[in-house]
Amino acid sequence: MTDNISRAQDILKDHRDSIDRLDAILVYTLGERFAHTQAVGKLKAEHDLPPSDPDRESHQIARLEDLAKRANLDPEFAKKFLNFIIQEVIQHHKQHQK
Repeated sequence: MTDNISRAQDILKDHRDSIDRLDAILVYTLGERFAHTQAVGKLKAEHDLPPSDPDRESHQIARLEDLAKRANLDPEFAKKFLNFIIQEVIQHHKQHQK
């Protein structure tokens, strides 16, 4: 193998190790987030509150778009990602309502 290919493979391995570490952080972070949203869903069900809160959702989307811009992440991607999470949370909250 040439030195250039060997160096490229080392760099590639370093990037992939970082990606794997960050994926683990994302999964554990989502797990913690959903634990809190499950608790919120149970609390809402106990007090007969609606499963969704459109005002909070729109505030959260705007906040996440701002964070995404500051993190050099595509704000539209961040918005889609948060909308996906919000829909999952609402479904969980509806389950608690039953």
